[in-house]
Amino acid sequence: MRLTADERDYLYRMAGHAVPDRLSTTDHVAPALRRVFDRLSDTPALVISNLGETLVQNALAAALLGDNAGATGWERYEPFRWFVFAETERQRYPEQDRPRHSRAQVAGLRAALGSMGPRSRAGELVAELLQRSHEFRQLWDRQEVAQRFADHKVLIHPEVGAVEVDCQVLFTEDRAQALLVLTPEPRSEGEEKIRLLSVLGMQQFAAGGR
Repeated sequence: MRLTADERDYLYRMAGHAVPDRLSTTDHVAPALRRVFDRLSDTPALVISNLGETLVQNALAAALLGDNAGATGWERYEPFRWFVFAETERQRYPEQDRPRHSRAQVAGLRAALGSMGPRSRAGELVAELLQRSHEFRQLWDRQEVAQRFADHKVLIHPEVGAVEVDCQVLFTEDRAQALLVLTPEPRSEGEEKIRLLSVLGMQQFAAGGR
């Protein structure tokens, strides 16, 4: 019948049936996002899935956020790293911002679960976190639902210190993937630190490294 996804969902509901899940996880980056991403070399940028998988990131994003594109298993997923490896994963955020980020992680995962369904990878991730994190269980009970949106962030880098950036997000039409672009205010200290990171890259120095 060549129906759009919305038309298909409408027919299922009119017939009294549950709507099939639209989303599934994939390592393939949406072509439109990839074309934009490939033009971003002077500011941190990355493409993530709706479960927080880093599908691709440029050198500046790896330097600022850590190199997560090659992670495997449950460590591929940002919510898992955030709640299970909290001692190391949260060092890149100021302590006062961590509770807000925890809530955002849970709310985003609940939104993904609503789109993908309980038998999806999202459901498996939720079940894993409910078993492994008391903090996650408490936040999950709050029933908050939200996807990523534009935000102001302060990120802590072990070499250059605190870096202030604005996070802008471009979603695919089905919201299964998102391009995150982190930009400092022009002529700010944050811009100078991003420029320094482009020189330092992933290097760690004995005097200031972890």
